[in-house]
Amino acid sequence: MTSALDYWPAPPPWGWTADDLDRLPSEGPNGEPDFFKHVELIDGVLVFMSPQKRFHQRMIRSLTEALGDRTPEQMAAVDQMDVKLGHRMRPCPDVLVVDAAAAEDDERTCYTPGEVHLVVEVVSPESEDRDRKTKPFRYAEAGIPHFWRVENNGGKPVVYVYELDPATRAYRLTGIHHGRLTVPVPFPIDVDLDKLPR
Repeated sequence: MTSALDYWPAPPPWGWTADDLDRLPSEGPNGEPDFFKHVELIDGVLVFMSPQKRFHQRMIRSLTEALGDRTPEQMAAVDQMDVKLGHRMRPCPDVLVVDAAAAEDDERTCYTPGEVHLVVEVVSPESEDRDRKTKPFRYAEAGIPHFWRVENNGGKPVVYVYELDPATRAYRLTGIHHGRLTVPVPFPIDVDLDKLPR
């Protein structure tokens, strides 16, 4: 059987698909270690994520823990797991709140939009356009009800909170949070952003 990697570095004739990501090895075609470890599929294009800066890593860890401590029983907070939005769209959000039953399945490599309640993207210099434009549009189009974008403002997080308008299938900004994040949905959340672990 022909593999998508048989055509590397060009994409296969059928283009990259969301299911191809489950068949990629961890090492690259020439034996590069962890070559495919941090890759996502955006509109049929493989996007290799650059190494994280400390702010990015700190926000992922802190927000995952903060959300995990507050999620209701039927939900769970996870980090850096793919969401399969379509045949050619499988981004890897930084933090997600998903159905607890889906999170309990240790064999999962991705979630479906119907299992996701909240997606959080921590913006990095190399991912600004994807995190601010491409991904939110696609998350909204897929019907994910809540989206947060975290920006670095001099080493302090600023959280932009969006909620899906079901009539237009587009996100609307409901708040910009400095210092403290307090929202009632998707469940009551009150987090002191300035006191997140360093």
